[in-house]
Amino acid sequence: MSPRPPAHPVPPPYEVPQFPPVRVGSGWCRLDRLVRNRQRAVALGLAVTAAALVAAGPGGGAPAPARGHPDAGPYARAHPPASGPVRGRPAAGKVTAPVRIADAETVRLLRPGDRVDVIAVTAAGRTAAEDQARVVARGALVTKVPEPLESSVGAGDGGALVVLSVPRSAAARLAGASATGRLAVTVG
Repeated sequence: MSPRPPAHPVPPPYEVPQFPPVRVGSGWCRLDRLVRNRQRAVALGLAVTAAALVAAGPGGGAPAPARGHPDAGPYARAHPPASGPVRGRPAAGKVTAPVRIADAETVRLLRPGDRVDVIAVTAAGRTAAEDQARVVARGALVTKVPEPLESSVGAGDGGALVVLSVPRSAAARLAGASATGRLAVTVG
């Protein structure tokens, strides 16, 4: 029996050419290539710096205030804020509004940092039961409770002053309500 020719012709075997061996380098060639590409080098430097900062952590203390924050900068470090829960200026979009509260004894209970709702009571009828009450400002921040003047202690029903940090719109409502009625607070 004669050998059958293959269905598909097989190419003749070729000899493998000689080539130099592949050597694994120490990585300097990669570093040279990285230095040639500046964008990658900058990105790598930033990544290494960020990793080092994260690894270092805040040092156990409070994080540093953001740039532009009132507590940031050389002046703030040289002149620390006065003690108390309330610092410097109120938050953006807020104003400080001095408000006279009808009940002076209630104001004595307030401290800076308290949150209060301000209620306006207007005389709508002939009796106290017919008076109208409405909330003028919600969540107002007490920034200061001035000491009463000696002449006003026991001076009757003049009320007491408190300074609140409120949005501008609430400050306008407070001014209008204090002109037309008595103001009271609830601590929240």
